[in-house]
Amino acid sequence: MDENEIQQKRRDNEERATADRARILGFPYLDTREFENEIPLVPDLLEVPEMHRDFIIPLQKGGGEEHYQFMITSQTPRSLIEHMRQEYTDEGEKVDFFLISNSAYKVFILRYDPPREIKYDDIKIAGEGDSETIESVSKTLSIVSTEKVFDFLVDQADKLGASDIHIENLRNEIRIRMRVDGILHPVANIDKDRYRIFMGELSSRANVSIASNQPQSGHMQKEVFRDGSSHILNIRVETIPTMYGQDAVLRLFNFDESLLNLDLLGLSEEERDEIDQVISHPRGLVLMVGPTGSGKSTTLYSMLNALNTTDRKIITLEDPIEYGITGISQIPINTNAGGSFAEGLRSVLRLDPDVVMVGEIRDSDTAKTAIQASITGHLVLSSFHANSTSAAFSRMIDLIGANPIFSSSIRLVIAQRLVRKLADSKRTREVTEAEMRYIHELFEGVPREKMTGVDLDNIVLYEPVVTEQDPFGYNGRTVIMEQLVVSDDIQAFIRGEVADINTKAIEETAKKNGMLTLEQKGVLAALRGETTLEEVSRVI
Repeated sequence: MDENEIQQKRRDNEERATADRARILGFPYLDTREFENEIPLVPDLLEVPEMHRDFIIPLQKGGGEEHYQFMITSQTPRSLIEHMRQEYTDEGEKVDFFLISNSAYKVFILRYDPPREIKYDDIKIAGEGDSETIESVSKTLSIVSTEKVFDFLVDQADKLGASDIHIENLRNEIRIRMRVDGILHPVANIDKDRYRIFMGELSSRANVSIASNQPQSGHMQKEVFRDGSSHILNIRVETIPTMYGQDAVLRLFNFDESLLNLDLLGLSEEERDEIDQVISHPRGLVLMVGPTGSGKSTTLYSMLNALNTTDRKIITLEDPIEYGITGISQIPINTNAGGSFAEGLRSVLRLDPDVVMVGEIRDSDTAKTAIQASITGHLVLSSFHANSTSAAFSRMIDLIGANPIFSSSIRLVIAQRLVRKLADSKRTREVTEAEMRYIHELFEGVPREKMTGVDLDNIVLYEPVVTEQDPFGYNGRTVIMEQLVVSDDIQAFIRGEVADINTKAIEETAKKNGMLTLEQKGVLAALRGETTLEEVSRVI
């Protein structure tokens, strides 16, 4: 899904919510999208300051009988509406009010009151060895006004689809880098004065101290308005003191509840059926494993959204809460201040939830409490740090020992990574003998029906092509997912019935039961032309 589709989906959701609100408030709803940029303005009916203050826009005035129409939002004072209705009626004129969305209001107010500000050049990501672009962006950041430079940087990062902004102290300057599609790119080098502005903004907005000599965590939100729609950017802020000052990392979460959907993860029919079958069960433990930034949270939230019905009570324990989801009770657990997932989980089980999500299993106490909860009538979802599904079992056994209760509670383990997708400009390349041999060995014994869209007798590989639109030859990322459904054979390892408990043995057993490993799934994606072998090797 590209940026335009995402923005359109956000606007669709907002318009539906506005239509529902209009029915509650008793006003006719008006969807302005088809004409909001073309309809003539009515400049002589209301003053611009009134439109800003009261969230009201004139729609039209005309006809034989004077008939006035105004567009209002849910923030327009009701007292003003009643006063205007009375005033126009007393003068023998008709007046109607239509409820519009906040995004529609912003489009109209920008037409009535266009921003009078300097247009700065968009930030561009520099390619390897491209010092000219870095120098150009550095100059742009040095001339953006003091009160706007921080917002400009965040807005540009969001526009580029960056997941992180890194602000790093070097000896004589500050380096700014952005992570786009999982790769960290240099963006600019700025002087220390700009750094103080950034840290001052973080201090006031994210509640972190610029004088602290301890690592800190903070959170802030920023509304981004683009292309006739707006969205909320959740930003996690982490700072840490270094030799030359405090480094900061801003993690950007471009939240849209409608995008937390299993249908959008690109799962095969078999993978989706396995997940649906497990999470529809009233009890059990589901673990997501993978490194930071592998999309574990998005997949977990997508599962929660699939389960989020009026007949289920869902509670989450998170450190911190990354996405707010309607209909779910979300509880922040501040582990830095002495809070613990285990203690929180024991507390929320008294609230009789059907589904519980634990942000992360980090210790044996949390693991044992989650396992206990999963066998007493609760579906428990959580994340866990391990390289693969098989490694997750080895790590969990190291954490809590061979455990019969764990063997009967764990139902599904998913390991995932995010790999960059090839842009449409991709081209085929020659396959080497070593690659051919590696691919055939990797899929030896794998049934052909599990290799949809791939012909091992006619192997084709692709490589990125750099264009102006796609300066790295990649565009976006896709999920590579390894799913291990726990069978009797796997339970035997967990119960300690198999003498040699190791990751390799568990993985071989899972493969015999039909599991495709992360490596196999990644190479299949490369053979289908979704990514490259080099990208799969880098990530997996």
